Amino acid sequence: MSFDETVPLPLGLTIGPIKATIEFVERELTDLVEIYFEQANVFSALVGIFATKALDVHSIYEKRRNVDLAQQRFPDLKRRGSGDVPSANESLEVKASKRAWSLQSHYNHPGWYMMFRYLVDPTSSIEAHRTVVIWRVDVSYLNESDWKYESSRAASGRGGRTHTFGLTKPAQKLRDKQLYVRSDVVLRGGKPVRANGI
Repeated sequence: MSFDETVPLPLGLTIGPIKATIEFVERELTDLVEIYFEQANVFSALVGIFATKALDVHSIYEKRRNVDLAQQRFPDLKRRGSGDVPSANESLEVKASKRAWSLQSHYNHPGWYMMFRYLVDPTSSIEAHRTVVIWRVDVSYLNESDWKYESSRAASGRGGRTHTFGLTKPAQKLRDKQLYVRSDVVLRGGKPVRANGI
């Protein structure tokens, strides 16, 4: 694994726990990959949940212990000892996406965000015995002004999603925030694929 040590990290967080988190997510989610083929959005949520769990175990950032707060409010993790209401600089939100750059959230809070970019490789051609591969990890401190509101298209009898916030100009904002990038994965047509693939 190769990490860019020049990328700023949240207060007290080091590369070791992030490396352990990548390994945990790839190992543990391999057995759950069928969920991806049924509900890709649910699988993205699982990547985020498993990454949060691993960071809670391996780093000085801990999950919020109140289940209601942890599931509904920012942040996913707070620096140990930061109190019930951590400052933005001691808050860490974990996201997962199969997309190369875009980032969405249900709120626009300032704080640290860690994005686990993953792909599903059912043939295990990138990593032996791994059908889930974390190919990039972005880490960035984001401000409220970095987000734009995206209204809901939900309507009675029609369905749709709840309102969200999208990161404005994500490729530009995250370009130099790539803490970890696999050298054997490249973007082709905006999609991550094996570097020496067809």
